[in-house]
Amino acid sequence: MEAAAAKAGINVVAICGSLRKGSYNRGLLRAATELCLESIQGLKIEYVEIAPLPMINTDLEVDGTYPPVVEAFRQKIRGADAVLFGCPEYNYSVTPALKNALDWASRPPNAWVDKPAAILSAAGSAGGARAQCHLRQIAIYQDLHFINKPEFLLNAFQPPAKFDSDGNLIDEAVKEQIKTVLLALQAFTLRLKGQC
Repeated sequence: MEAAAAKAGINVVAICGSLRKGSYNRGLLRAATELCLESIQGLKIEYVEIAPLPMINTDLEVDGTYPPVVEAFRQKIRGADAVLFGCPEYNYSVTPALKNALDWASRPPNAWVDKPAAILSAAGSAGGARAQCHLRQIAIYQDLHFINKPEFLLNAFQPPAKFDSDGNLIDEAVKEQIKTVLLALQAFTLRLKGQC
């Protein structure tokens, strides 16, 4: 599988549901990107910012075209082999910014169709479990395909400290957990592409 993965060169788009610069979920995605560079051959992560997207409004669609910032985002999704979400939990659900991004990319033609995906969440006591459930529910209609295991749910506030003051992940054990998620996403992507 590793030789096939290296040959295939899987491109992953990373999307963080939090717009906050010091977001722990953004920190998880940074750690995932570093892990790929250091120790996962054939898997490359590109972070895509969702803050510039306007709130979804079909009045902004003119003659089947989307605003340039929306179309650029949709092209990034379409060009990716897989998606990695950093999914915080706001009021037991996904953030408005993440839902907005999901909705824009689902407009015709749906950019999410048949994309393998994985979720990393850092939140309070439940670690983002409720938000992940909602994200998976939304994905059903959008034809996104999430890995089921391993799950990654991190209680970001439980000692010892997991992040530094800039939101960078400093816990080596947590990094290893992220690595298992990335390897599972890699294997699942290859399987869906018929290369494993």
